[in-house]
Amino acid sequence: MGDFVRLETTEGIGTIRLERPPMNALNTQVQEELRAAAQAAEQDPDVRAVIVYGGEKVFAAGADITEFTTTSYQDMTVRAAALSSAFDAVARIPKPVVAAITGYALGGGCELALACDWRVVADDAKLGQPEIKLGLIPGAGGTQRLARLVGPARAKDLIFSGRMVDAEEALRIGLADRVAPAADVYETAVELVRPYLNGPALALRAAKLAVDGGLSMDLAAGLSWESQLFAGLFATDDRVEGTTAFVQKRKPKFTGR
Repeated sequence: MGDFVRLETTEGIGTIRLERPPMNALNTQVQEELRAAAQAAEQDPDVRAVIVYGGEKVFAAGADITEFTTTSYQDMTVRAAALSSAFDAVARIPKPVVAAITGYALGGGCELALACDWRVVADDAKLGQPEIKLGLIPGAGGTQRLARLVGPARAKDLIFSGRMVDAEEALRIGLADRVAPAADVYETAVELVRPYLNGPALALRAAKLAVDGGLSMDLAAGLSWESQLFAGLFATDDRVEGTTAFVQKRKPKFTGR
């Protein structure tokens, strides 16, 4: 679909593939192609879950720093919001999304992984937010999503130091959800999302909206948001099928409607 990013769909799984060798540097073109791929995955009813994958060698080693050397403050004030929203397009896919990480997920690569619901990490992979070493901070969600995921103290440690963490530490602090040999990372990601492929798509969408949206609300607002989403599911065919199947003691056959 683009020069560096493609969306491939097989048996309900949409794989967003990064293909900008050697390190999948996330330049402006890649960012915009990511946005387009995320929107395509969101809109395609045949896509029931999404894997973001950089290939067998590397997930994404960060932004294309050569672009930064000539970018002025005035330029970045215009571009910064678009950069963040490109990654946010991945976060907003209303379906289960997993990052399959090999090699490196650094800087923007780590931020892209953070935009996913889960992260499957190769046992020899390295993750981190090294922007501080360039005199910068993460600018595509890293300061916000990392803190929400691993807590503010750990996020500050990683962001202030710019250090990389290995798969073992990433798993321990909650940055990784599963660790697998590099050759098995993609298949492990497939196995993680496979249970959702025939699930109630609208209920899964509502659950993701409830959790992600509620994180930016106080408890009372979050509970109200949850109630609205919960009530809305009573208008779906899947709710009828799910509750009827339960009463009839059989496995439900969800249609995503």
